[in-house]
Amino acid sequence: MGGHEAATPSVTGVALARAAGFFGCWLLLATLGTGADLIADLVAGLVAAAAATWISLQLLPPGPGRIHYGALGRLAWRFLWQSVVAGIDVARRAFAPRLSLQPGYLSHPARIPPGPGRAVFGALTSLVPGTLPVGAGPGDTLIYHCLDASQPAAQGLAVDEALLIQVLGGGDADD
Repeated sequence: MGGHEAATPSVTGVALARAAGFFGCWLLLATLGTGADLIADLVAGLVAAAAATWISLQLLPPGPGRIHYGALGRLAWRFLWQSVVAGIDVARRAFAPRLSLQPGYLSHPARIPPGPGRAVFGALTSLVPGTLPVGAGPGDTLIYHCLDASQPAAQGLAVDEALLIQVLGGGDADD
């Protein structure tokens, strides 16, 4: 995905970042008490964050590369926008059944190699209404079912994949 090798981050740095993220998520979800309960609640959150961090390091050890947050922001914005537009389109088609649908399959030549990155791409594209990854084709192709094959789904998948490659550090990211 890229022309240069990225350094493997330190386990300590990754562990601290993950622990902070897990604890932050816990704080968002927790209903903190007051007084003595507050201390017990915070301790419970720290224990939960430590356990989640340990499990995450076992399941997904640190590897080379870094996330490009500018590209991640562009991908998140595109995903939200696509979700709204596609959701409105699907709802419009559901409530006006005389609109023509042309369901079909699309072969997408994947640029992301098999592994976690491709799994993320499949998961991301499965969340946008109107397209659904249904399997792998010959070579490095992914097969998508499209609600309307006359729509420019192939171009959208190519843009999404290029943005995800940038997020994962394998393209021209400007951040």
